[in-house]
Amino acid sequence: MSLEALNERVRQDLAYLAYGGADWVRPVQHSEGHVYDAVIIGGGQSGLGAAFGLLRERVSNILVIDENPAGLEGPWQTYARMVTLRTPKHLTSIDLGIPSLTFRSWWEAQHGEEGWEQVDKIPRGEWMNYLRWYRKLLKLPVANEVTLKLIEPVTKGLHRLHIGGAGAPRDTVLARKVILATGIQGGGEWHVPQMIAERLPRHLYAHTSGAIDFRRLQGKKIAVLGGGASAFDNANHALTEGAAEAHVFVRREVLPSVNPIRQMEVSGMIERFHALNDEEKYAVIAHFFKFNQPPTNDTFERAAAWPGFELHLGSPWLDVQPWGDGARVTTPNGQYEFDFLVISTGLLSDPALRPELELVSGHIARWQDHYQAAPDLRNTLLDAHPYLSPGFALQSRDELGVDRVHGLFMFNYSALASCGLSASAISGTKNAVPRLISAVADQLFLDDKEHILQQFFAYDQAEFVGHWSKMVTGS
Repeated sequence: MSLEALNERVRQDLAYLAYGGADWVRPVQHSEGHVYDAVIIGGGQSGLGAAFGLLRERVSNILVIDENPAGLEGPWQTYARMVTLRTPKHLTSIDLGIPSLTFRSWWEAQHGEEGWEQVDKIPRGEWMNYLRWYRKLLKLPVANEVTLKLIEPVTKGLHRLHIGGAGAPRDTVLARKVILATGIQGGGEWHVPQMIAERLPRHLYAHTSGAIDFRRLQGKKIAVLGGGASAFDNANHALTEGAAEAHVFVRREVLPSVNPIRQMEVSGMIERFHALNDEEKYAVIAHFFKFNQPPTNDTFERAAAWPGFELHLGSPWLDVQPWGDGARVTTPNGQYEFDFLVISTGLLSDPALRPELELVSGHIARWQDHYQAAPDLRNTLLDAHPYLSPGFALQSRDELGVDRVHGLFMFNYSALASCGLSASAISGTKNAVPRLISAVADQLFLDDKEHILQQFFAYDQAEFVGHWSKMVTGS
């Protein structure tokens, strides 16, 4: 099968499913202009999947905005530096149950069934190519180079989005529902230890989430702080690009070997996480944080194969200071000098860290507002996560905020504590998108229920017009 033939098969499959039917949502008028039923922030895999899901539900008055140029949405061509995805290739995601829309169908259309069998893990760049194909084929309404600056609640169920960027059609747009499909960092911010941020000039370090000109590091000696998968991805990438040495520093004495995601993928944990009570959810995610995601065997082996690679276990950074043109790092095992530091210390999830949520963050319920874990289990990072509905909707911590947060959905990594491995994880997308879409559509319906019910009870269009000429009357 050719890619052209696959495109036609997708169109046919969608036609069989009556895709593209008339909208059922009541249009809303406003003096400022057009009101979208939903605006999705982020045009990566989560945002694209959400857009397709809404269109399948016959909610087509939508817009997707992304701050990046077209084709560079998400991390895959920016800060993701793994060679292949970490997810097993057989897991499906934003196809939403349509076989012809899967990555496998797209791959086999170009390389055949034998080509699929030869794939161990999906190459990172090819995943991005698949997302570009998906967006184009489905004609999803994405506006690129548009940045969300601020969400301003207007009335219950209506938000004014202040936007900017080269692709912004105007300064504001109105939306009934706002879906923050903003990836791993979208629920907070990437974390750089204060010791580094306060003591070093900015040109001497970068977080793994940022743009790094590795060509500038050719022949240089770099240090990577962190023991997760991203740390080894970046060490390998730096060495591939010509760095002389890459030293990975890990505070643990032994690298973690267990990846809890693999167990979650086969145990029903991803699909049914929302059915757990708060105590059980908290315990699961607290346990998840202990392990996080270790490097894959192939990533570690690639990095370790370089002669310039060094691994320092049991080596937390105790002090960092400028040293000559570089930096000196102090650990319990000695001092080391480097030309550049790469920081792989993850992120903090807290709505208060997001500038676009400035007007509502004080009302957003956190986990610490709803559940107090035992002291030996309590995790302050988890406590700061937003406490969401099973459909990713923000909840208010006070009566005043109920109307202000109504219609806001956090479909990003900060949903982890409430909804499990879902948004921003390919493993969870298959189950997360339908739950999100159902929740958004339910809200739209319930917001308009008085009007909808009034129309229902007043409906009197005759469908049966048959006439029986032989009248039978009682004796």
